[in-house]
Amino acid sequence: QVQLLESGGGFVQAGGSLRLSCAASGSIFGIDTMGWYRQAPGQGRDFVAGITSGGQTKYADSVKGRFTISRDDAKMTVFLQMSSLKPEDTADYYCTAHLRDYQGGWNDYWGQGTQVTVSS
Repeated sequence: QVQLLESGGGFVQAGGSLRLSCAASGSIFGIDTMGWYRQAPGQGRDFVAGITSGGQTKYADSVKGRFTISRDDAKMTVFLQMSSLKPEDTADYYCTAHLRDYQGGWNDYWGQGTQVTVSS
């Protein structure tokens, strides 16, 4: 009923840039906070960036000044502009959204992930 679909991952050299997108679709009746997490091989899933419905943003210290999160509510899409990429940014990136779904409640949904690989 509700789906989050990420795109934009890929392979890039250190210092390069990538832009991730995540589009929500389905029976959605409101979206609150949207965000991005990442999971490197063999590690847990870590917070990267978040944005509220009012446009307030929050970033992990490791990406401040390099990553920018934004959203387009008309398209129910969240973006993550990643610049000055480092090899340690290599991970699977997951988007998440706190939204009101067809059942009428507010729930957290996750995308399937998109892989980002940064070579040195």
